[in-house]
Amino acid sequence: MSHLRYFIAVAEELNFSAAARRLHMATSPLSRRIKDLERELNHRLFERDTHRVALTPAGEALLPLARDAVEQVNSIPFRLREATRPGRSTMFVGIPSGVHPSLRELVNTLAERVGEWCELLRWPGTSKALVTGVVEGRLAFALARLPIGDSALDLLPVMSERLGAVVPADRFAGRDSVALVDLADLCFVVAPQEIRSAYFDQLDREMFERGIRKRIKLTDAGYGGIAEVVSSGMAFYFSMLDPESPMHGYAMENTKVLPFTDFEPRLETVLIWRRDRVSGGDLDELIEVAREVFADPLHI
Repeated sequence: MSHLRYFIAVAEELNFSAAARRLHMATSPLSRRIKDLERELNHRLFERDTHRVALTPAGEALLPLARDAVEQVNSIPFRLREATRPGRSTMFVGIPSGVHPSLRELVNTLAERVGEWCELLRWPGTSKALVTGVVEGRLAFALARLPIGDSALDLLPVMSERLGAVVPADRFAGRDSVALVDLADLCFVVAPQEIRSAYFDQLDREMFERGIRKRIKLTDAGYGGIAEVVSSGMAFYFSMLDPESPMHGYAMENTKVLPFTDFEPRLETVLIWRRDRVSGGDLDELIEVAREVFADPLHI
């Protein structure tokens, strides 16, 4: 677990010195621990030279797995406390990647509102995994991206985010917007299935119908890998327009996000829970408060 924590710090900082300061250790032993992990996994996790540190495809694939593993270990004290201390329940709320800070603040508000009788803990995952977690009862409820087709779930709209085109900055220098026709000679990036939401499958089909036929399909990469492909000048993707979105953390030197002039894609986020757990179920009070906290959907 300590090696995974070291790996996460370097992957997030992309700088060994900064990661070492964050971990309160020297750079040399941190570098050795990463090399130990690479030998153990039989994969190179970082590309390193004197100017930059970047995740390899294997590193991109490991990062969400490592975060999940560390999160599960971190949750052990809370789970143990719940098992040994009656009177205050623990509930898990699923949080997908790239959640807007304003929406995260509302989750924190909900946790404060129910704190006297319920400990609300966040659990990360893709929308698909979080929907499964709610259906199977491992999560009390979750934030997830539309579309969601499970009829056993109730949905409460909480946020609508306008998307723009992530494009090579040098090809669109001086531009403050883009039309679909401007993207016709670029490839649309199809993200790996494990990180791709159903809405981006819809966008893929719509791009094809609108004449954008070329594709680059990634398999062993995360959002950083997508940015890498766009930065190379041969592709585009979609991302949140709002500069406060954490997805802008994946931007690279030769990428920029531009609004469309002839197209307005929106990513819709909803709060989901299992219908049979309210109206007499164990989530009655929690969902009642959640409806108050998320009463006014955010439109960004």
